[in-house]
Amino acid sequence: MKKNNQIGLGTAAIGRPSYINIRQKKLAFESKASLVAKGLQVLDTAYDLGVRFFDTAPGYGMAEQLIIDWVNSKSDKDIKIATKWGYTYVADFKQDAKTHEVKEHSLSKLNEQWKVSKVLLPYLKIYQIHSATLETGVLKNQAIFKQLLTLKQEHAIEIGITVSGANQLEILKIALDLEVDGQQVFDVFQVTYNIFDQSLGAIAQEMVAQNKKLIIKEALSNGRIFPNEKYPHYSNAYKTLHQLAMKYGVGVDAVALRFCLDSLPIYKVLSGAATETQLIQNLKALDFKLEKEELEIMKTFAVQPETYWAERKRLAWN
Repeated sequence: MKKNNQIGLGTAAIGRPSYINIRQKKLAFESKASLVAKGLQVLDTAYDLGVRFFDTAPGYGMAEQLIIDWVNSKSDKDIKIATKWGYTYVADFKQDAKTHEVKEHSLSKLNEQWKVSKVLLPYLKIYQIHSATLETGVLKNQAIFKQLLTLKQEHAIEIGITVSGANQLEILKIALDLEVDGQQVFDVFQVTYNIFDQSLGAIAQEMVAQNKKLIIKEALSNGRIFPNEKYPHYSNAYKTLHQLAMKYGVGVDAVALRFCLDSLPIYKVLSGAATETQLIQNLKALDFKLEKEELEIMKTFAVQPETYWAERKRLAWN
């Protein structure tokens, strides 16, 4: 199988029974054993289809441990793993939990989670701050920066940051300028980008010019790219996505992923597939390219970041 160098697998949806998304119906959680078995199947399918980049985190339930167990069974030096620190999963696999994850951007949390994550070496290539915000103060914590750069030097890994929210650009600009003893802290930036939130486009070229790697998450807008009567303001986008899906013989998910691949100079776009079927459909994005005119039409579907994220906050864990 030809190796796929553009789409990676994000594992948030395979390590825990709930994730922020839109589904037609709520899926029942069977058991941890069933979740593990299904997660391993998705990982194996991804590998068999050529995926070699996998993104995980301690906050994704069992996902990081799944990757640890799985990658050692492959012994393939081409596999690249990215993980994160800063979130702890606390829902105990209860779908009705009031709190699913807790954020803590402290030096002690970094050191605690690194003890587990480092087991992923030598496959671990990128270590990221999970959803950095201005509020936690992590972007002003020199002790954390120094520790991250120490890990980078000792283990030959890249240091990354993942960002979310309406102020993504503000956080990215701050992170781009962060240095310790003349050395920039971050090499990799994982950012939300899709047909509705296109704010990253304003700074993407500058980041790539500085040799930064861009990883795209939430390319499917947590399911909002799929036709839904709750979002009549997206009707034109739904119509265009359907037309392009018919033209290229793929699903609208593949069209949305292809938009990311064709509109920005990115390193990876993450599939957040929860099942083998979803993954197979997502990877069809590699079978075609959008025409320039089609990209321009899709760019007109962008909404203000404040609108996008206010809408996202109303989505349920499902």
